[in-house]
Amino acid sequence: MLELWVPITIAAALLQNLRTALQQQLTSVLDATEASYIRFCYAVPFAWMYFAALTWVGFRPPELSWDFFGQVSMGAVCQILGTVALIRSFQTRNFAVGTAYSKTETVQAALFAAVILGESMNPVALTGILVSLLGVVLLSTSEGWRALLHVGPGPALWYGMGAGAGFGISAVLYRGAALSLPTGDFLVRASITLVAATTIQTVGMGVYLFLRNRNSLVLVGQVWKRGVWVGLAGMLASAGWFTAMTLERAAYVRALGQVELLFAFFVTLVIFREKVRTSEILGAATVVLGLVLLLI
Repeated sequence: MLELWVPITIAAALLQNLRTALQQQLTSVLDATEASYIRFCYAVPFAWMYFAALTWVGFRPPELSWDFFGQVSMGAVCQILGTVALIRSFQTRNFAVGTAYSKTETVQAALFAAVILGESMNPVALTGILVSLLGVVLLSTSEGWRALLHVGPGPALWYGMGAGAGFGISAVLYRGAALSLPTGDFLVRASITLVAATTIQTVGMGVYLFLRNRNSLVLVGQVWKRGVWVGLAGMLASAGWFTAMTLERAAYVRALGQVELLFAFFVTLVIFREKVRTSEILGAATVVLGLVLLLI
């Protein structure tokens, strides 16, 4: 029988693709940091409404603790730092290399989970994560393996690895925060974790943008008609990720979430009928093999 976290993760990956597509439309009027802020500030109202709806239908709010706030706060900061590192990797000449190395998030999440939460992984699942990582690198690196081998440990590599670390540790901390709550159904524990993280990120980045350039917040407010859709899609995607990570180990969830690259590959191949390289076909097949091993 298919475990509940699997369809939730796949839905979250689809919604994340939608959020990214909507967010990219705003880069013509906003810089990278402002566009990144959109995903947090416009998602906050929807996150609070989601939590309120759960409590309204009968879910009891969980008892919060300092341990919860500590882990969710650190997770929120690490996610912001991961986003900044990823943006910096995009700003280097080696865009493909930075993207590829940021995908080490799943392996780093497994390591962080072992250290922070004491979670172990069975050998087959770990093999699946490594195999899927190989496939993801093949799919996401348009310049091929030669680019990775010849570029050396330049800025794009280190920023990419930093992004993977930020995303990996934040996923583990969010799971730890949700599991630290002594009471509450998994849905309401995930939702309060989402509310706390998104609120912290909105306030933190809002203060940063205000101090950097007050006009940034004005620009963010001016695009509200498109921003609300980014916020809604982003909140639904995040709700899926948080719920899945409350049910299952973060490394497993993030590894399965790489199915979003298969969606993009399918659209390229079937809908747009664009030419694909042999390495991309091999990469897609490798990702599938890794995910099969993960779910065995």
